[in-house]
Amino acid sequence: MELHQLRCFVAVAEELHFGRAAIRMHMTQPPLSRQVQLLERGLGIQLLERNNRSVKLTAAGQGFLRDARHILAFSDQAADGARRLARGEAGSLTLGFTAVSAYQMIPQLLARAAQDLPGLQFTLKEMVSSAQLEALAAHRIDVGFVRQVNDYATLDAQLISREPLLVAVPDNHPLARQPAIAVRDLDQQAFVMYAADEGRYFYDCIAGLFAMTGITPRYVYHLGQTHTVVSMVKAGLGVAIVPASAMQLHSDKLVFRPLKDAELHAELYMVSRQDNDNPALPAFKGLVDVLRPD
Repeated sequence: MELHQLRCFVAVAEELHFGRAAIRMHMTQPPLSRQVQLLERGLGIQLLERNNRSVKLTAAGQGFLRDARHILAFSDQAADGARRLARGEAGSLTLGFTAVSAYQMIPQLLARAAQDLPGLQFTLKEMVSSAQLEALAAHRIDVGFVRQVNDYATLDAQLISREPLLVAVPDNHPLARQPAIAVRDLDQQAFVMYAADEGRYFYDCIAGLFAMTGITPRYVYHLGQTHTVVSMVKAGLGVAIVPASAMQLHSDKLVFRPLKDAELHAELYMVSRQDNDNPALPAFKGLVDVLRPD
């Protein structure tokens, strides 16, 4: 039993006329009749009653028509699914991302993917940049969104965004009245700092600024995640320097101010293994390129 035989039978069963079925199948009538005969012979039953004037389905033919339609529909779906997988329009990707990127960038990206690539399924893993790079090396994730890249030999890396670091201050703090805050204003201030392990990227940026300017804040906490840092500032426990995307947290009782005499920026890279042959990966990267600001 072949799919072509099934298609020939369905055409005859629906048209109840070999001539019209042959036109529908874009073939002549004798080969069409032959395919139906071969199908009946293979099944060992008669599907059609035919004479010079009419064609009728037997009882077995009526039941077989229903199943034949299902088989053909399923085969068409399977073929279409395989083509979509090959084009990267379907399949699955595992994404790693930092907590800060989840405030705005990742939700926007997934919303656009749901619209443009609805056949893709995503598994999301929130982890710090170093853990993402380890997961990429072990093939546990397909794509990572990390703060910095050290291994360009085996990884494809694209700069996705570059955002300024701002000073987060309680709204009742004296520094909140200033439109911009000088680095020296942070000297001996109670300061909520990133942890040197979990928040290494931001820790190095901020600690480097303080070392270069000779400023010594009074560290009250060292924390790994931006949302926790912001929560401590909101509680009035100190000030902090955080990425501008932290403003997406919509926290009241605090304000964000630019640094007056220094420029700090946080970069975000999309990274993947060069040897990753997941066909969904190029389509996803193309989607990121569309969303990336100039």
